[in-house]
Amino acid sequence: MMTGAEHVRWDLRDLYPDETALQQDLAQGLAQAEAFYARYHSKIASLDAEALAEALRQYEAILDRLGRAYTYAYLNWATQTEDPACGALLQQVREAYAQATKHLLFLELEWAQLEAERAQELLAAEVLRPFRHYLELQQRLRPHLLSEPEEKILAEKRVTGRDAWVRFFDELLGAMRFSLDGQLLTEQEVLAKLYDPDREVRRQAALALTEGLKTRLRELTYVFNIVLADKAAEDRLRGYRSWIESRNLANEVSDEMVEALIQAVTERYELVARFYELKRRLLGYAELYDYDRYAPIGQASTRYSWEEARQLVQSAYDAFHPRLGRIVAEFFERRWIDAALVPGKRSGAFSHGAVPSAHPYILLNYTGTIRDVQTLAHELGHGVHQYLSRKQGVLQADTPLTMAETASVFGEMLVFERLMAAETDAANRLAMLMGKIDDTIATVFRQVAMNRFEDRIHVARRTQGELPPEAFCAYWMETQQAMFQGSVTLGEHYRYWWSYIPHFVHTPGYVYAYAFGELLVLALFARYREEGDTFAERYLALLEAGGSDWPHVLVGRLGVDLKDTTFWHQGLTAIEALIEQAEALAEQVLGSTNAQAA
Repeated sequence: MMTGAEHVRWDLRDLYPDETALQQDLAQGLAQAEAFYARYHSKIASLDAEALAEALRQYEAILDRLGRAYTYAYLNWATQTEDPACGALLQQVREAYAQATKHLLFLELEWAQLEAERAQELLAAEVLRPFRHYLELQQRLRPHLLSEPEEKILAEKRVTGRDAWVRFFDELLGAMRFSLDGQLLTEQEVLAKLYDPDREVRRQAALALTEGLKTRLRELTYVFNIVLADKAAEDRLRGYRSWIESRNLANEVSDEMVEALIQAVTERYELVARFYELKRRLLGYAELYDYDRYAPIGQASTRYSWEEARQLVQSAYDAFHPRLGRIVAEFFERRWIDAALVPGKRSGAFSHGAVPSAHPYILLNYTGTIRDVQTLAHELGHGVHQYLSRKQGVLQADTPLTMAETASVFGEMLVFERLMAAETDAANRLAMLMGKIDDTIATVFRQVAMNRFEDRIHVARRTQGELPPEAFCAYWMETQQAMFQGSVTLGEHYRYWWSYIPHFVHTPGYVYAYAFGELLVLALFARYREEGDTFAERYLALLEAGGSDWPHVLVGRLGVDLKDTTFWHQGLTAIEALIEQAEALAEQVLGSTNAQAA
C-alpha cells in the first residue's frame, strides 16, 4: 500500500547548505577548541563565578558548533548507510570530534577535582544558575574520572574502538536483506510483517528474519562480545562496582530505585500471561506463538495514510495545548521528518535533538499501520521535548534517559485517548485497547525482560570470557520465557532475536528507562485527568526544563514522588486496570457475537 510517506524526506539544509560549509564549521570548531585549551587549561580552580560562567558559555558555543557538524553527518548517513561517501564523512566528523574533545575534557576534570566546599560556594552564585545542575553532576563523577592524559587516550581510541563496532553493527543490519515470498526485504520491512493480519504471513516473516540473522550470526555475536568487553574494561578502569552502575549514575537515579523498578515489574509478570491469554481467546487460537504477539485484533488492521496520521497526531497535541500543536506542525511543514522506506536506511525510529542553535529531526520507517501512527506520536513527543528544552543550552538541554521517554509516551497516550473518545463501537474500542496494551506490555515488561538479558550477558562476559552464540540464545530464551510464563510458545527461530536489537550495542543499560518512562507517564496522565487544563502549563514547564534539575525534583513539581518505593506499583495497577477494561469489553463483544450466531 502506498501511504504518501514515500517522498517524505527531511531537509538537512537547515544545518548546512552543503558539505563545504560543514567542513568550514568543523575546522573552526577545532580551532576554537585549541584556543579554549590555551586560555583555560589548569586555570579552572582559580576562576571566580563570573569567569567560570564565561568559560562555560564559550565551551557551549564550541560544543554547539561541533554538534551541528556531527548531527549533519549522522543524519545524512542514517538514511544512506550503504553509501561509502556518507560513511566516510561520518567517520571524519567523529575523528575530528574526538580531536576536539581532547582539548576540551580538561574542563570537566578540573571542575570535578575542585574541593566540595569551594564548588558549593561557586554553585551558589546566580551567574552560574544556567549551568548549576550540569556542574553538580560533574562533581558526582569525581570517583570515576581518570587523569587527563588517560581520558585523552580513551577519547581518541573510542573512535576506532567501540564506536567503530557500533557503526559496523548498524551498517551490517542496514545492508541485510530478508527473503520472503520471493522478495528481498529490509529489516524494517520484514519486522512490519509481524503485525500483518494473516497468520501465515507473520509466521513466514518470523522465519525469514531468523534465517537472515543466522547468515550474519558470527559477525553479530562478535560485535556483542566486543561491546561487552569494552564496557567491562572501562568499568574496571573507572572503578564501577557493576555493569549498570555507570548507567544509573548517568540516569541520575540510585541503584536502589532501579532495583525497586525491576523487582516491581518482574513480580507482576502474571499480567503479561493474563493479557496474552485474552489475546489468544480473541484470536480464536488453540496456542499463541511468538509471531502472534502483535497480531491485530479487528479494526487494528486499519491502514492510515501519511496525511491521516499527521492530522490525527497533530490534532491530539493541539487539543492538549495549542503551543504543542504549533510545534508539531513545524515538523511537517518545515521538513524535519524523514518517513520514507528506502534501501540502506537505518531501521526503527528516533528523534535526534541536534543542537540548541538548530532544531530536532525525526526518522521513521512509515508503513501505515496504527503502530506507525503511535510511533509518529511517540517520536514527536521526543521532538517537542527537545525543541522546548533548547532554551537550557547545550549542557542542560538533554534529560537523563529515565526522563527521556516521558514526553514520547505521553504523546502516545494523547493520541490513544483521542482515538478511544471518538469511537463508540465496542469491537473497535476493544481493538484499539488491545493495541495499546500490546505497546504497554512491550514498553514495560519486555524492556525489563531485556534488562534481565543484558544483566545475564554482561555478568557472563566478565566471568566466563567470550560468549558463543548459543550462550546468548540461552540467556535470551530464559529471560523471555520468564516473562511470558507459558502464555506464548517461543519457537526455535526466536532464539536468535537478541542479535538485531540496537540498544544492547548503542547504549548498554538503556532499556529499563522505557519501563521507567511508561510507569511515570501513567502517573502523570492520572494527574492530567484529575486537573485538566491547569496541568498542561506545568507539563510544558517540565519539558522546557530539560535536564536542568534532578528528575525527582522536576516531576515532583507535578505532584509525583519518585522516591516513594511504592510508586512503581501505581503504574502497574493502572496497567492491570487496562487489562480488566479489555477483558470486560471482550466479554461484551464475544457475547454479542455469540448472540448473533445463535
